[in-house]
Amino acid sequence: MKTVAQQIFRTCNKLFSRKTPNDVVEVHPSNIETAAQMENIQHLPSPSHPPAVEEARESVHHLEAVMERAHHGGGWLLSGIICINILILGCALVSGSAFNSVAITAVHRQIFLIILLLLTMLWMLFYTAFTSRKEQAVLFKDSHAGPVWLRAGLVLFGLLSFLMDIFKIANYVGYLHCDSAVKVAFPVVQAVFLFVQTYFLWSHAKDCVQLHTNFTRCGLTLTLSTNLVVWMAAVTEESIHQTEVPDLNVNVSYKMYRASYGDKKCKCTHSVCDTFKEASYYLYPFNIEYSLFASAMAYVMWKNVGRLVEDHSHHSVKFRPKEVCLGPVTGILLVVAGLVTFIMYEVDVLKEEEERRNKALLIHFIMNIVIVSLMSFSTVIGCIVYRLDHREHVSEKNPTRSLDVGLLVGASMGQFIISYFTIVAVVATGARGYLNALNLSWAVLTVLQLGLQNYFIIEGLHREPFHVMQEAALHTNAHVFQEHTEMSIVVESNKSSYFLTVCPDEPSWKRRVLKEVCAFLLLANVILWIIPAFGARPQFDHPLEIKFYKFTMWAAIVNIGLPFGIFYRMHSVASLFEVYLIS
Repeated sequence: MKTVAQQIFRTCNKLFSRKTPNDVVEVHPSNIETAAQMENIQHLPSPSHPPAVEEARESVHHLEAVMERAHHGGGWLLSGIICINILILGCALVSGSAFNSVAITAVHRQIFLIILLLLTMLWMLFYTAFTSRKEQAVLFKDSHAGPVWLRAGLVLFGLLSFLMDIFKIANYVGYLHCDSAVKVAFPVVQAVFLFVQTYFLWSHAKDCVQLHTNFTRCGLTLTLSTNLVVWMAAVTEESIHQTEVPDLNVNVSYKMYRASYGDKKCKCTHSVCDTFKEASYYLYPFNIEYSLFASAMAYVMWKNVGRLVEDHSHHSVKFRPKEVCLGPVTGILLVVAGLVTFIMYEVDVLKEEEERRNKALLIHFIMNIVIVSLMSFSTVIGCIVYRLDHREHVSEKNPTRSLDVGLLVGASMGQFIISYFTIVAVVATGARGYLNALNLSWAVLTVLQLGLQNYFIIEGLHREPFHVMQEAALHTNAHVFQEHTEMSIVVESNKSSYFLTVCPDEPSWKRRVLKEVCAFLLLANVILWIIPAFGARPQFDHPLEIKFYKFTMWAAIVNIGLPFGIFYRMHSVASLFEVYLIS
């Protein structure tokens, strides 16, 4: 008993000696318990004293409670207040500049964004130059945060966003003689911000900071809120650009208004302004996704401030595309077919002939019904395999996993809202006509597909990776062999033969089916992201919902729900890739 108490106090001293007096350290519950139990087990004379072990566990749980109360200190509260205030103010300015071009203009919104971007860059430079270089500033790395493929996606979206800023600069320069210079300054500052933030997140996404914790928390919430405000501004501008005000008497639609490039009296000084302006709109989806990727990574860093993690908790996973065939091939065919129908839709839906518009809507609805039906069927197969799978659920506390699940469920609400509003409108009006019937079928199947996919992804993210289960089985098997002294001669041969049976070159049929399903769903979500992200708006081209809810209400529903639905598809791609790797 005395030995156990000494070991507990020794562990506590080690933990508290790693932080400065003004810094708060969060201790991962599972890590403390594991460390304390390991040290206690090593020093116990024999396993015949269960009361001592129980008292040790009680002491460790008491320590966890104390550290948890210290963890939720003033730094967390202050950083949360900063984030909420910036988000609310940014939302008010973005909304005001979108619907009021007199009192609050796009220039006022851009000035606010420039200030946020500059402050965020200053903090990132301070963190990179001072905080991260201090001794004992970053004692631990969260191996689950910022995987290579996520950072590579951030770089790709960042480069395309930088190209969008170049197009904006080239276009706004043509209006400098009659418009505000802020419209040129904003894309310039944003382009610099893209480079600084991409480097910062690539280098420090895994950091568990133990120094300047309160200042770091505030800086990370500033980064988070800045990216979210930039996301809101881009989504609002893109939604206004894509929103159509239909003239229901004449079956023709026109754009409500474009993004503010100056009034009609202000003419561009060079001939390619319109070209740069239209080209920049095709890059908005990438800028929107970049801001969301950066926000998610900043949030995980914020959760990891002061956190202690085990350095050996991560297991490397290799990506082997040769293990699957049917899923990727079917998914690629679906992507190609979706792109063809999307191009046909974009060409025909703007025509004045009602017959061609209805034909475009017919093809669009049928294609989407086929996609979500195949996705639902494949997801059911994956869920059945999960029922046959005996892998344990991960019990470790993981901010990255928690964020993935939260974003997945939260973002799917946008598409749920649009689908259910469509179901109500079509059913209430009788679902007369083939277009209404197809629209209703698409909405119902989308609701089913979203529910099944959410279950499949969440269940996959919380399962132990296959290779971890194999290693555990191998170690357990070797331990059993070592307990039998009469078999000590053949332990090595048995271990090697068991390793060959447990870790074969070819995956088991359950692993293969899960990988096929993940690959197919990943590509299917890609095409379902492309179609709405690059301009398909059947919600406005098909007039039933507009007549039922009136244009103002329906436009608000679509412009709020659709950006979340678009993000849901891209986030599903990232989550499915993660499920693929651990399957």
